[in-house]
Amino acid sequence: MSAGAGRRARELTASARARWRELLAGELRHFASLHRSDRPWEMPVAAALASGLPIFIGAACGELGLGLVASLGGLVFLYLPATRLSHRMAWLMACAFGMTGCYALGLLGHLFPLLLVPLLAVTSIVVTMVCRFYASPPPGSLFFVMAAAIGAYSPAHGRAALVQVGALTLGCVLAVAIAFVYSLHIVSRRGVPAPSPAPDPEFGFVVLDSVVIGGFVGLSLLVAQALQLERPYWVPVSCLAIIQGASLRAAWVRQLHRIVGTALGLLVFLAIAQFPLDAWSVAGVLTALTLVIETLVVRHYLLATVFITPLTILLAEAAQLPVLASQAIMRARLVDTVVGAVIGLAGAACLHSPRFRAAVDAVLRRVLPNGAE
Repeated sequence: MSAGAGRRARELTASARARWRELLAGELRHFASLHRSDRPWEMPVAAALASGLPIFIGAACGELGLGLVASLGGLVFLYLPATRLSHRMAWLMACAFGMTGCYALGLLGHLFPLLLVPLLAVTSIVVTMVCRFYASPPPGSLFFVMAAAIGAYSPAHGRAALVQVGALTLGCVLAVAIAFVYSLHIVSRRGVPAPSPAPDPEFGFVVLDSVVIGGFVGLSLLVAQALQLERPYWVPVSCLAIIQGASLRAAWVRQLHRIVGTALGLLVFLAIAQFPLDAWSVAGVLTALTLVIETLVVRHYLLATVFITPLTILLAEAAQLPVLASQAIMRARLVDTVVGAVIGLAGAACLHSPRFRAAVDAVLRRVLPNGAE
């Protein structure tokens, strides 16, 4: 090899290393950057009350499992918009109805196991369409799909399933009541927010995106079943959390944050599980976790995910306290997160591909009746 060729090879190697260092530095900046939050401090407190109070009630009645289900309904508080009071309450009551319906549809999967994948996919499509048509801010369709997925893998059957639907409905009602009191306080303190412009829903954003997102959510559950993952409700949730990124870059960053945050969150869960947990301590821990999450989530997604992981494990598994600290649960959650995040990133790549979008758009416009868009 000549001296000139060797020098050129060294320059290319040095250039490649510099690009990799710049890429790594950019990723580290994303991990380290904190965002400003315009949330009033009362909002995380009210959200923690909406999620934690049902568990305390369940503990007092000796029904921790039903309290946890009702706490899942309390997540509807997070859909409270910053609008005038009448619109806030009407929208939140509609979300409460949707949350109850999604959980009930998930429970129907016990009756028709073969329909579970298409059921979750269609649920994801419909709720994503609704959230996008009405310009719902984050978390978008995430918690509706999570309710359906947890319901699908809940051990309740028959009459017990109906009781759980009732418990979740009561949790939603309590969250709406807390939201009403919170809204009265915030509106009196901050005034009525200026009305936002009416949304102008576009076919690609509302219909096309929703179909692709729902398709990949269903695919993620299908892959989880093919891998024989036990109660893999977290796979479609992780997939949806990633694929909803505003751009492919945002989806990539969120995937990294979710995987790293889940791994760290499992350590937090392991530390929590070392303490003797009873119904009252589970209620206190979940309330505290919700408060921390809602304080952090708008500032740093990775840090919030660290606490989201133990919260979701406790919500889904704390009714079985003797096996709560099982290493199998921790391994399953990490595997579920990685599988869902990878499929979600693949879905985001398709979602932001002009060629893929054009192909799906053409198919949808042929399938839908004239004027449906």
